[in-house]
This record gives sequence, structure tokens and C-alpha cells, in this order.
Amino acid sequence: PKGNMAFTGKYEFEGDENYDEFVKKIGLPSEKIEMGRNCKIVTEVVQNGNDFTWTQHFPGGRTTTNKFTVGNEAEMETMGGKKFKATVKMEDGKLVAEFPNYHHTAEISGGKLVEISTSSGVVYKRTSKKIA
Repeated sequence: PKGNMAFTGKYEFEGDENYDEFVKKIGLPSEKIEMGRNCKIVTEVVQNGNDFTWTQHFPGGRTTTNKFTVGNEAEMETMGGKKFKATVKMEDGKLVAEFPNYHHTAEISGGKLVEISTSSGVVYKRTSKKIA
């Protein structure tokens, strides 16, 4: 199917909206908030059908990797480094996951990776441009 490999690629952080309000809402400690602000995170996605490997490379060499299969429960890690179990769903070409304290979607739109996290009415949007 045409949309099957839509997510595969490497994406570099381009911009975000409502970062501060959102990370305070989900309770990130202030040093993590500073680290993450305008952070040139590179997100590397390998999609094989419904199987995903989703890796975030942070400046300074730290990486986090979440592996999941659409429709199956998987152990994941949050922005703040907490482990939890979630089932990622595919809805209208978007990946949708319920994190412990926020709702997260990811989609490819206009060649960019657009991620939206919502917590108690605060909407955090992060856009990354494709670099590979």
C-alpha cells in the first residue's frame, strides 16, 4: 500500500508551539525544560508495515527509542524518561497514543513530521523537517 512507508525517514526539529506551557502542565522539571527548549532533536523513524522503531537523538548523544506495533501494547518512554505501557493506534494516517498525562499524535504532512501533544487543553505542536 502506498501510505505504508510514509513515516520512514530522519527528521530534524524545525519549530514548536506552546512548549513551555505544555511541559509545565505535564510536570517536567525545570532543567529538563531548559534542555528541551528549541532542542535540535533528530527523530529517526523506521516503519515496516505496522512495526515502528522511533528514535530521538538529542544533542550531546542521548537517545531514546520506542519500538511498537500498531494495535499492540508496547512499553514506551515519555519525554521525561518515564516508562509506561501504551497501545499505538493508526487513525486517518496518524499515529495516536495515550501517554500517562497527554494525548499524542504524529503524522507526515507536506513532507514534514508533525507531532501534537495535548494535556488538559494545552496543545503542543512540534514540526520537524525531513533530512534523510
